[in-house]
Amino acid sequence: MPALRDLQQGMRDALTRDDHSAIEPVLVGGRHPHARLAIHQRHYRTSLITALLDRFPATVWLLGSTFVTEAARRFVLTCPPSKPCIVEYGDDFPAFLSRTPGAADVPYLRPFAELEWHLGRVSLAILLPALTQADLAELDPDRLGDLTLPLQPGVQYLHTTWAVDALMRLFLADSAPDRFTLDEGDAWIELRGARGEVQMNRLDRGSFTFRVALSTGQPLGDAAASALDVDATFDAGQAFAALIHEGLVTA
Repeated sequence: MPALRDLQQGMRDALTRDDHSAIEPVLVGGRHPHARLAIHQRHYRTSLITALLDRFPATVWLLGSTFVTEAARRFVLTCPPSKPCIVEYGDDFPAFLSRTPGAADVPYLRPFAELEWHLGRVSLAILLPALTQADLAELDPDRLGDLTLPLQPGVQYLHTTWAVDALMRLFLADSAPDRFTLDEGDAWIELRGARGEVQMNRLDRGSFTFRVALSTGQPLGDAAASALDVDATFDAGQAFAALIHEGLVTA
């Protein structure tokens, strides 16, 4: 009798790769053991395909159900889940989708799908208590530059070369204009979400660089220096005050 670990790995291989070799010795009983296994295979694949389609409704809206469903079917076969929670499945799907035959006709496909992925993720966040002006009064002004400022968990930053946020707004508003032109050019986008609510904001390059640096754990002084490197007009004091006013820094 195989060890439990080997049996579990064998079942995983059978479901994800159609490799029955490891569980063949225990695939017995009844008249059609292989047919019963096929039921589990279909359920596994159908569940993951459905999860991807539910996770990327805007991408389905953009490309059509047939295209995305076929890509999802291939993705499920080649990229099985690596995390226990099915809600976390699909972070690599935008990149995979952009390599699908025919995707080259939609050059903004990957950033659009990535935007949708992040919107879904931040919408599940829960706001933490925010740093206030009163809290700041207790800090040593001479050490502000050394502070690291943790941002709210439902914040994500995305730099694209297409105005995919404008296209996403059409989907979210269920709007279908007679004519729409997607602009090509840099877009520095901030996503915020909590408890099912989401919002998209455009930032200037300096503010975007400043906030991204803080979100990766850089001290306040280093984040301000990074922003000044890309925008000589960046005002660090004003940017810091905006973070506090918007409740983006956690206490």
